[in-house]
Amino acid sequence: MKARPGPTTRTRIREFNGSVARDRRDDLATEEPLEIRLTAPDGSRKTVAITMRTPGHDFELAAGFLHGEGLVRSGDVAAIAYCTDEDLPPEARYNTVTVRLRGPIPDLPALDRHFLTSSACGVCGSASLDTLRDRCVPIPEDTLRLIPEILYGLPDALRRAQGVFGKTGGLHAAGLFSADGTLLALREDVGRHNAVDKLVGWAALADRLPLAGHVLVVSGRASYEIMQKALAAGIPAVCAVSAPSSLAVDLAKEFGMTLVGFLRGERCNVYADKKRVQTME
Repeated sequence: MKARPGPTTRTRIREFNGSVARDRRDDLATEEPLEIRLTAPDGSRKTVAITMRTPGHDFELAAGFLHGEGLVRSGDVAAIAYCTDEDLPPEARYNTVTVRLRGPIPDLPALDRHFLTSSACGVCGSASLDTLRDRCVPIPEDTLRLIPEILYGLPDALRRAQGVFGKTGGLHAAGLFSADGTLLALREDVGRHNAVDKLVGWAALADRLPLAGHVLVVSGRASYEIMQKALAAGIPAVCAVSAPSSLAVDLAKEFGMTLVGFLRGERCNVYADKKRVQTME
């Protein structure tokens, strides 16, 4: 019987270093499918997503995905568990998560299609500011102020906390920080959007949403999908070590979010809502 999948997978490689070759073991970031199902008290059920992910924090991934897409709020969830359907082979049970709702499965247009996502890209079909306006409100005015010297230290703090990345070199990370640079939670995944979903799911299941006064730091670029998930979670500031996309900047400007890109060393670019980042005179 196949064991429950872990975040890393061991393999054999041949390593070349100049003219010298040697065979050794290596660790890979595990990538396996996860099916997310909704069930209702009347026994009805529906698959809403199949995503490629790194195993680990699967319940958080499901909760964060559903919250970010506006399908289910945390108060609607009665329980989350791995599937125990007898028709599933044992090795598939840890790749299927069932989210049991307190009420009926919502009759939303988004549920008329299945989300088939990969670890490399976010959910397609929602990349429209018009769609987002229907279910999200701008981030309210707040007192969050970010000091550049603290921002400069966030990528290193994120990297130091990436345990699986240290073994594989192949994972994205999303970290939630306080304004003083304290790391509150971190999640890793082969998909950068999955890492954010896991982080938001952690907050949702702990009844910590909205995440006002916090900063989201991602190890890659800032895409529309990541900004959408941060907005749905009420996060006012997003920092990325790489570039933002044009639609990510548009979203940040429209919804009052601070967006920082190219956060590397002692430099960064502020693309939206610069008032939250203090100027050191």
